[in-house]
Amino acid sequence: MTKFGPDKRPYIVAEMSGNHNGSLDRALALVDVAAEAGADAIKIQTYTAETMTVDVKHPRFQISQGHELWGGEYLYQLYERAHTPWDWHQPIFERARERGIEAFSSPFDRTAVELLEKLDAPMYKIASSEITDLPLIRLCASTGKPVIISTGMASVREIAAAVEAAQGAGATDVTVLSCTASYPAPPEETNLRRIPVLAQMLEVPIGLSDHTLGIGVPVAAVAFGACLIEKHITLDREDGGVDSAFSLNPAELKLLREESERAWQALGTTHIGPTEHEKEGLRFRRSLYVVADVKAGDRVTPENVRSIRPTGGLEPDAIGLALGRTFTTDAPKGTPLTWDLI
Repeated sequence: MTKFGPDKRPYIVAEMSGNHNGSLDRALALVDVAAEAGADAIKIQTYTAETMTVDVKHPRFQISQGHELWGGEYLYQLYERAHTPWDWHQPIFERARERGIEAFSSPFDRTAVELLEKLDAPMYKIASSEITDLPLIRLCASTGKPVIISTGMASVREIAAAVEAAQGAGATDVTVLSCTASYPAPPEETNLRRIPVLAQMLEVPIGLSDHTLGIGVPVAAVAFGACLIEKHITLDREDGGVDSAFSLNPAELKLLREESERAWQALGTTHIGPTEHEKEGLRFRRSLYVVADVKAGDRVTPENVRSIRPTGGLEPDAIGLALGRTFTTDAPKGTPLTWDLI
């Protein structure tokens, strides 16, 4: 059975990333925040600087100076600062279980998968930059756990190859996340219209890994069919942190939980016509009524017959046929106008 899908409310993943700021206490507090806000899961990243890159200070290992958040940093130093120590994983997973939410991770190499298997991780997330690492995708898929694949920067060919690799290695539960891998991401480059395109092309559930500011983009994504929303979280953006600038604070995460579910509920069906809760309102449409006491023989005029609420009389458009006729009987104010009265 697919873990995520259009028949289920959007699954909310709170991404911790490096916003623990090097503190296990803060990492555990982020788990608490995610649970209290109603998130379904907390996600971390399992790597070390050594498993990600090498400590070489060469321009090819350096982030562009113009980058809004990490300009000029070398990859090794950034990953050293942002990584979640492996001995923190067990307490983070345990805290999540205590709080009733799932904990899982993005592994970046075989050793990370081995660690996460020991912790009985319920699923695996492939980060956007690893979408071309097909051996890693196959390894995650071979565990039999659900695999979530983020697609930032990826071409159609690369996305299809990643999904094929996961399914070919035995994954029966694959979810693909539309993603713009820039930090923060401009809304105009989020391209939510690709969500139904991916769904039709891949025939798997589609979600959104979002790096824009606020919750407007992910809520809108639900209208396009996104069944999973991943957002970075922080205790407080003012506290700093590698991803804090585009992360949600606790109140915003709670609002995302509420509004994404409201958006999903609002999708409804393709039915056009009165809904169950609209039926009472049908009684208060306009119709033609006698609005002043009349006697038999009086003419129908705009002064004694008007279109008012509620229903019960002739349709408002019948006024042209009724004006100028004569009443066949007395009628008090408030009488619905019917053809037998004139």
